Amino acid sequence: MSILFEPLRLGELQLANRIVMAPMTRSRASADALPGAEMVDYYRQRASAGLIIAEGTAPSANGLGYCRTPAIYTAAQIAGWRQVTDAVHERGGRIVLQLMHVGRAASRYNKPETAATVAPSALRAQTRLFSDIAGMVDTDEPQALSLEGIEATIGEYRQAAINAREAGFDGVELHCTSGYLPMQFMAAGSNLRTDAYGGSADNRVRFAKEVLQAMAGAIGAGRVGYRQCPGNSYNDIEDADPLATATALCAAVAPLGLAYLHIMRSPVPGIDAFALARQHSNSGVILNDGFDGPTARAALAAGEGDAVSFGRHFIANPDLVERLQAGLPLAGFDRHTLYTPGARGYSDYPTHQAASLEVAP
Repeated sequence: MSILFEPLRLGELQLANRIVMAPMTRSRASADALPGAEMVDYYRQRASAGLIIAEGTAPSANGLGYCRTPAIYTAAQIAGWRQVTDAVHERGGRIVLQLMHVGRAASRYNKPETAATVAPSALRAQTRLFSDIAGMVDTDEPQALSLEGIEATIGEYRQAAINAREAGFDGVELHCTSGYLPMQFMAAGSNLRTDAYGGSADNRVRFAKEVLQAMAGAIGAGRVGYRQCPGNSYNDIEDADPLATATALCAAVAPLGLAYLHIMRSPVPGIDAFALARQHSNSGVILNDGFDGPTARAALAAGEGDAVSFGRHFIANPDLVERLQAGLPLAGFDRHTLYTPGARGYSDYPTHQAASLEVAP
């Protein structure tokens, strides 16, 4: 049996195989950041993954910033996510929730009127994003978080982890890359603070460490993971020494005994993010970015990580696990429907068996 299909334990998470569905923003939540029936279908269809990491979800109203992305700070949102987790568990799957506070990568058009846009420093992200109300818009200028604001935000993450467990998730993952709030603290270009959360790499990773510490204390370290990508410049992130920053985060959270590190391949030449994870993390390692079946098997066989996450391949292949196991061809996805409302290009991709029946004479 291929190593991809061997069971694996990551902390308290027992996986039936080592194929992980990566978190992917798909913009199918309602205007109130509620998961709906289409999201239930979408995740149910992919429950044969050893682990599903559900899409980036705001821990609070302040954490919202994109259109039609979900959250988990209200009773209705918790109830909506419960339908998703029940559907996955009924199929024998495991699912954790990625908590994503977008920080300054936000527009007021995509969040409640009472919500604030916050960041480590009052620096606008030089990027644009889409709003159903106004089309493409600039990001808002954020408020710099006070020390009390940092403490409150950490509390929002802690409560979101508790809410995720109430909603039936097996655990949570902290999004520490792609230019969102933890990475805004970690990167020197977006963090101009001179207090305990700014300056040195150890100080800049303090926010992410304290969030992970709070979530681990609330639901158990064995149900908490985190995702990072050294050198990811998405959402106007600049860091002169991303390798040092990523290493500092691994060192800071090592004593927590977290379930896993979800590590993305670095876009920076000369940085081997997978080697960094092996050398500096004592958690399980999930590899991500650009894998297919053969390369995933080779990476695990070489000891580069414990599991591999797939993003794009899971979009059009709800039965990706079965296709990889049988050596079947993988379907391609329609880029035009990645973020559009509705089931088209989302929960309507057929399994290989269904597609074969459709074209049979």
